[in-house]
Parts: sequence; C-alpha cells; structure tokens
Amino acid sequence: MTRILAIDPGSRITGFGIIDVQGQRIEYVDSGCIRLPDAVLAERLKNIYINVSELLSRYQPQEFAIEEVFLAKNANSALKLGQARGAAIVAAAMAGLPVAEYAAKRVKQSVVGSGSADKEQVQQMVQLLLKLDKAPQADAADALAIAMCHAHTRTSSGLEYGVGKRAARSGKRWSELDIRKMK
Repeated sequence: MTRILAIDPGSRITGFGIIDVQGQRIEYVDSGCIRLPDAVLAERLKNIYINVSELLSRYQPQEFAIEEVFLAKNANSALKLGQARGAAIVAAAMAGLPVAEYAAKRVKQSVVGSGSADKEQVQQMVQLLLKLDKAPQADAADALAIAMCHAHTRTSSGLEYGVGKRAARSGKRWSELDIRKMK
C-alpha cells in the first residue's frame, strides 16, 4: 500500500488530500484546507510549510503530488501561487519524499474525463470515485483529484504511464498489454 499526500496550493487557502493506493484500489484517508492568516506573504508561506510538515508527520505518506503553476491573468497572483507551491514542496523535500507535479488540465482529464471541467464537476467526481457522503470543499476536492491523478499516473512494473517512445510518438498512454509484452 502507498499513501499519497497531494496539495492544491494557494496563498489564501491551500487544499490537501490524502489517499491510500493498493493496486487499482484507491481509498480516502483525509482531506481539508489550510486557511492562511490575513498576514504578510512571508507569514502565510511559513504557515503553509508548517502545516504541510505536520500533515507529513501525522500521515507518513510515501509520495507527494502538487499542482503545477498555471499562467494566471494576474502576474502577481501567479508569483504568489508559485511561492505557495515552493513552501509545500520544500516541506516534502525536507521529509525526503519524491515530488510529482501535474498540470490542472491533466488532473481534470484524469478524474473527470475533460481537461476543461469546472470545480463543481471535480467535486462531484471526487465524491463519487472515493464514495464520500458529501462533496469535499473545492480546494480539498482539487487536492484529492491531484492525488488520484498521481495514483493513476504512478509507475506500474517500473514504467511510468504516459512516458516513453510510444507515448511520445502517438500521444497515447502505455496500456496494460504494452507492459505485459515487455515482461
């Protein structure tokens, strides 16, 4: 079994999601939001680092996934998002975890089936796929979606899905048949 902690970074609210993965089975562990104080950016970044470090200590994940920075309309917002990501990534790196990064479109495609899905669709699919009683808060749902995307993208028999000559040539993911042929 592998435990994955995923982070949906933000300079005001940072979502987190934790799942356990065994084979094709994904099980919900916990999720929530780190609500940051209305303080100077340095204080908010410190809070992200401390809270992510506490999650790492409490849940002991083996892998860490985070959303990549996307190009925002506001450059200042994009810079703050990048700094929030950095604080979370440093916490994971200090814990010795491998860090995987995923584009928002890839996460949505993996969980909803459409890279242009809206937040409500992500929330509904996360609730359905993880068999939750209610939809998680939007930032927590995004983090759980990142964790599930990572679970679907992780290595299988030493090959990472979506990587390699076949994937680069055709844009297709490795299939189970491809993996069996290589054994």
